[in-house]
Amino acid sequence: MAQLSMHDRLRAPEGLDLSSIDPAGTPGFSGGKQKGKQQLKSLAPQLAALQERLYAEGRGGGSRSLLLVLQGMDTAGKGGTVKHVVGQVDPMGVRYTAFKAPTKEEREHDFLWRIRKALPEPGVFGVFDRSHYEDVVVVRVHDLVPRRVWSRRYDAINRFEERLLLRGTTVVKCFLHISQEEQKQRLLARLDDPTKQWKFNPADVDERLLWDEYQVAYTDAINRCNSDVAPWYVVPADHKWWRNLAIMQLIIETLEVTSPQYPAPTYDVEVERLRLLQT
Repeated sequence: MAQLSMHDRLRAPEGLDLSSIDPAGTPGFSGGKQKGKQQLKSLAPQLAALQERLYAEGRGGGSRSLLLVLQGMDTAGKGGTVKHVVGQVDPMGVRYTAFKAPTKEEREHDFLWRIRKALPEPGVFGVFDRSHYEDVVVVRVHDLVPRRVWSRRYDAINRFEERLLLRGTTVVKCFLHISQEEQKQRLLARLDDPTKQWKFNPADVDERLLWDEYQVAYTDAINRCNSDVAPWYVVPADHKWWRNLAIMQLIIETLEVTSPQYPAPTYDVEVERLRLLQT
């Protein structure tokens, strides 16, 4: 029997119930932390090579790009994923965007306006640290807009993501699934370390009081926007090393399927070789 891909292992099932997925799980991986880190290191050159092909293809006139969407509760590891996974590729071909609370200008436009502005160009590996899903999760939990407004956004998101595929952008959406207890330990670790205290936000404690509401909002968002065009992957995130390994494998598998290619030269190689030798 063929081994399941990471896509198959982590694809959110129809009718997802987040409480049924173990945040400390390591689906399909029997090794521990050290083995996981070794495997991450061994996969890094493969990821870098695939990303270089994507970038070269785009520079040569190709239209394809990749967009990694990272969502999750505070401390789930969005920044850590960027550092340990995306950090393995050439930054020249990466566009990273961290979405904060909308600015006054952004609030004057449709909720997807700022998202469209940050989309990766051809050949680029785009990364969204939070995304358009904030507008069906945070706004719902905090009652920032009426239900009739945010409830219509699921369909708008699905149409938007369909158009992304048509423009050549493959979307990989990862929900970093952390447990409430693990989040507490990570927040405590920030308070205990003077070099990490700057990362602590007192508002994170207030948000913990809304944990159940966030789980419901994320569950609905994943279920309502879990299409074949842009599926959701639920990544257990209690183990940082596993989170990194799983997402790296997801990206590698995605790029292997899309198979970006180096562009053919637009010049005669032998003519240019002779010219160069004569200098």
